[in-house]
Amino acid sequence: MKLFSNVKRIVVKIGTNVLTTENNRLDVSVIEHIVEQINWLVKEKNKEVIIVTSGAIAAGMQILGWKKRPKKLNMLQAAASVGQSRLMRTYERLFREEGLNVGQILLTRDVLTTPERRLYAKSTLLTLLKYKVIPIINENDSVAVEEIKFGDNDILSSFVVDLVDADLLIILSDVDGIFTDDPKKNKGKIIREVKKIEKLEKMINIGSPSKKGIGGIKSKIEAAKFVTSKNKCCVILNGKKPNCIKKLMKGEKIGTIFYP
Repeated sequence: MKLFSNVKRIVVKIGTNVLTTENNRLDVSVIEHIVEQINWLVKEKNKEVIIVTSGAIAAGMQILGWKKRPKKLNMLQAAASVGQSRLMRTYERLFREEGLNVGQILLTRDVLTTPERRLYAKSTLLTLLKYKVIPIINENDSVAVEEIKFGDNDILSSFVVDLVDADLLIILSDVDGIFTDDPKKNKGKIIREVKKIEKLEKMINIGSPSKKGIGGIKSKIEAAKFVTSKNKCCVILNGKKPNCIKKLMKGEKIGTIFYP
């Protein structure tokens, strides 16, 4: 029996390093492949899928000609504003080619922590799913300030799982899963299954976030900790690897699975 055969609703978080190339261009071939897999989930496996996407700031940096991620808030907000429209146009075009529509939702932390606003956000998401529309969520980086930021989209995606009572969180990163050491710098051993996150935290080298993103393994573990505390599963996969989502759903041992 496949572990996720009875899963109905899935949140797929796609990281900046998966979505973009080294020079911050949107990697359309990779995005297209992920879109094809989500189309397979929706049409052939009858799953409901919500996407939490990163990549807006990186895409904006490319348009504005910035080589390094800025530190000033106003510049980050400007890059997000410019990049978000390009990111959504790419998703919209690729999903339309698969016969699916998308809906954009931009969130800040206060939306999910204010009961009335949380209810409206949930209602919107469930309505989109009812009509076979793929919700694409991002943090509203163009206006978000420290007090209302999630911190990164790993955390946001875990909140979305709780909001819509999803069964599974899939985090697409540019590494094959959780390793005992930073696989980009040292040879670490991949950890396929995690049943006690506290034990995991003591045995691994967390490493540091990438130059383009702000998350890193630490935020992914925090997201997994929140999701598993809600009795849901979380899986970290390499989103750049072919058919990673299909392989997971077909029962292959791939990535790192966090159990409730």
